[in-house]
Amino acid sequence: MKQDNPLQSFVEEAPEIQKAYAGFIQSLIDDKGLDNKTKQLIYIGMKMVADDERAVKMHVPMAKNAGATRDEVKTTVLLGLSVIGMKAASKYLPLALACYDNGR
Repeated sequence: MKQDNPLQSFVEEAPEIQKAYAGFIQSLIDDKGLDNKTKQLIYIGMKMVADDERAVKMHVPMAKNAGATRDEVKTTVLLGLSVIGMKAASKYLPLALACYDNGR
C-alpha cells in the first residue's frame, strides 16, 4: 500500500518510539545555539552528503521560509564540492535551486 507520508509506517508501527524521536527532533529545533535559517542550511549540506535527496527537497523550502536567500542555498550546496565532489554540482545544485525556485 502506497502511503503519501513516508513516515506513516513509523507512526503506525512504533508510535512510542516515533513520539520519542519527534521529541528529540523538537529539542534540536528549540536549541538556541543557531538560528533556524542556519540550521536549515546545515541540514541541506548534511543531507546532501548523506545522498538523501528527499530530505534535501524538504529542507530547501524550510530554509527559504526561514529567510535563506537563493545565493545562500547555492553556496551551501557548492560547499559540498569539497566533500562529495561533482555530485554537489551535477545532482544537488539543480535539485536545490529548482526546489528553491518552485517552493517544493
